Amino acid sequence: MARIKSLFSCSECHYECPKWIGQCPQCSTWNSFVEVKALPSSQGGLSKSTHKTQPSKLFTLDELPDEKYSRFSCGMDEWDRVFGGGIVPGSFTILTGDPGVGKSTLLLHVADKIAQQNHKTLYFSSEESVEQVKGRALRLGLGKTNVLFSDEPSLENIIATAQQEKPALLILDSIQSCHVTSQTYSFPGSIGHLREAAFQLMRLAKSERIAVLITGHITKDGSMAGPKLLEHMVDGVFYLQGDNQWQTRILRSVKNRFGTVNEIGFFEMGENGMEQVSDLNHQMLENTTATPGSVLTCCMEGSRPVLVELQALCVPSKFASPQRVISGIDHKRVVIAAAILEKYLRIKMSAHDIFFKVSGSFFVKEPASDLAIILALLSSYLQRKLPDKTMIIGEVSLTGNIKTAQQTPTRIKEALKFGATTIITAKNIHQEFDKKHGILAIKSVYETLGLFPENEPEPHY
Repeated sequence: MARIKSLFSCSECHYECPKWIGQCPQCSTWNSFVEVKALPSSQGGLSKSTHKTQPSKLFTLDELPDEKYSRFSCGMDEWDRVFGGGIVPGSFTILTGDPGVGKSTLLLHVADKIAQQNHKTLYFSSEESVEQVKGRALRLGLGKTNVLFSDEPSLENIIATAQQEKPALLILDSIQSCHVTSQTYSFPGSIGHLREAAFQLMRLAKSERIAVLITGHITKDGSMAGPKLLEHMVDGVFYLQGDNQWQTRILRSVKNRFGTVNEIGFFEMGENGMEQVSDLNHQMLENTTATPGSVLTCCMEGSRPVLVELQALCVPSKFASPQRVISGIDHKRVVIAAAILEKYLRIKMSAHDIFFKVSGSFFVKEPASDLAIILALLSSYLQRKLPDKTMIIGEVSLTGNIKTAQQTPTRIKEALKFGATTIITAKNIHQEFDKKHGILAIKSVYETLGLFPENEPEPHY
């Protein structure tokens, strides 16, 4: 009879060693080793599995059936936009975000909307009791919802319930707090626990054609707790982010096997819970006043154009090395814009402190905002403002030429739709906008000085 041996396994990463040690050499976690029973080995030193293996059956593309699925919409346009049109049956997705940002509140709304369409929905809350969930639902006005709730913490029982009930959607809030019986030596939320729980839920979604939607916490640096452990296992990763300017929440698609990535949806936490905001661009134009250093540009988030405010402040430096305090955008792009102004317009940006930020919680990445950056710096330096509701779209080369940005027609249509009166862009814009009122086309940075009204005083530095 084979001898049963004991091993010590790390509860975080499952690294094994024959004796207890204080720090795991693989994940660097302290005091994480627990004693486990090792599988008995056969004679000869080589372990042999008792499971009979069989070769897998292979198929050609012609032999495989076509993938047919019908998404079920929750009736919230902002949610459906980010998910690519709705939730796909058999998908396994995760919603993550900061604590208190509103993940549970948003999922309650989604579960109620889907249950109203006669889709059976199960909501498992492993962090709160059913009484707490009921209290939140009543505050949101969901007293007569058809969603089935439970506070069952055992993952095995959750899966057994789903196999019996056959729901269209299963929501688990959250995966870090549920308990896996097979992981007796692993703490809930640890790496080994999350890997096992995610694998079992993934097999449930694929085998039973049940859409599984889980929530997960993020770490201090903004990464999904793991870190990045579950992103390769799930079909979609969605981040819910907060915005303090309008008290809005941004739902962002980071990974989506059934839709486009980088799509965003806007929600607002109000008295009735999470309400979708479809006219955020209108709010941007209405709440933004023309002041020196403030300009508007249009960024593409996935297939959605979003109006963003850029703010710049240029002041004479009192230090040998001028300051560059920049947030919401790559600081190198602002430095390049300042260098272009100094090279071609002879403006001594190298002798000025530059403070630059993007309004809200957006991070501007694309080069279509290059012209807006230059005009924001120039507006602050000259202490002159652009006309009200002016939109700036264009890419600037190192030679000072203004180039047409990608999807410029889409950006211009969005700006005109929400009331932009003046649009500054490149010279060779699309022909359908040549005769549009308010389009100002420029060819190089030399023409930017003529964009500012002359009725304001020059700076006295």
